[in-house]
Amino acid sequence: MGTFQYIAKNLAGEEVKGVIEGDSQAAVVRALDERRLFPVQVTAQEAEGARARGPRIRRRDVGMFYGGLADLLKVGVALLEALGTLARTTSNRQLGRVVISARDAVADGKHFADALAAHPKAFPPLHAAMIRAGEQGGFLEDVLANLSDFVERQEDLRGRILGAMVYPILLAVIGVTITLGFLLFLVPEFKPMFEGMPLPLPTVVLFGLSDVVREYWAIGLVLLGALAVALWMVSRSGPGRRLLDEWRMKVPVAGRVARLVSITRFCRILGTMLANGVPILQSLAIAKDATGSALLSDAIEKAAESVRAGERLADPLRQSALFPAEVLEMIAVAEESNQLEKILVQIADTVERRTNRQVDLAIRLIEPLILLVMAGAIAFVAAGLYYPILTMASTLG
Repeated sequence: MGTFQYIAKNLAGEEVKGVIEGDSQAAVVRALDERRLFPVQVTAQEAEGARARGPRIRRRDVGMFYGGLADLLKVGVALLEALGTLARTTSNRQLGRVVISARDAVADGKHFADALAAHPKAFPPLHAAMIRAGEQGGFLEDVLANLSDFVERQEDLRGRILGAMVYPILLAVIGVTITLGFLLFLVPEFKPMFEGMPLPLPTVVLFGLSDVVREYWAIGLVLLGALAVALWMVSRSGPGRRLLDEWRMKVPVAGRVARLVSITRFCRILGTMLANGVPILQSLAIAKDATGSALLSDAIEKAAESVRAGERLADPLRQSALFPAEVLEMIAVAEESNQLEKILVQIADTVERRTNRQVDLAIRLIEPLILLVMAGAIAFVAAGLYYPILTMASTLG
């Protein structure tokens, strides 16, 4: 018997949070269903002092597992045998142990989706909901193949963005390190040379910055740590997360990239779930929590309320002013033609290509900007140090 935290929706569409005890996550989901609550997220509470063991389960490994399982099932291999084969052949030992646990649960009579839902760190509720729909509809192989492609695309986009940010971050770290090195070690060596001399403004500012950095560096580190903790606490609260998200969306270029990434994730998740037989309200509830944007999540929640009332999806999304006009038009046309699941995936592909171009543009803008800032800082240090020397030399001459 374990303790689980849950987030669910009641029949009125309101969010309900709580703690419940159960033998497994699948048992908790069934208990919530009996209470007429729709579970959105169920997480096991770890015992005090408990720590995860073994290597981390990467999403890409999970995607490869889905693809391999789909291939085995398509050629007629039984589910239990396929799970055993994949558990033995996977390179991730932690994933292998999880797959063996899921296989044992299926052998005991549980549904495959419930067996996977018991391990939310490896198989998120989004995946479990799609697999449950595939089991009930008799097209589990297609769902697994779609999930494999979905996870691969998500990881490719995430890897592309993170990889593109490595060089600018490296430049920024090098620039800050060089500047601090000058202020801590180089500038103090010149200060005795100019003692008693009238100094120009750049030199006075440079010596002042050096003194501040050398005398108050410990206080500066404490303030930076306090600022980081404050931002973390603000980001954990609902209003603070929305405020930070709103500020992030307003950042030039980077804000547009972040918004496009969230829209891509929403469209792909919603389209993939609808294509695999998951009801639209359940799909919206899961896609809302997977966008990574508090503002977009609020807009999708309002759209879900409109859909529950019998209205269209595109109209409330248009009121949020977060979605591009062409995306909204495509969604509206898709609703009229009853091809929403296909059009959403196409929208995700289109927006993903646009996001890649925006990322490339942002990197091309950020790199020279950082280089200019580094050059300006070095030029300021050089001017502050060598201008008095040149002035003194010309006076002696």
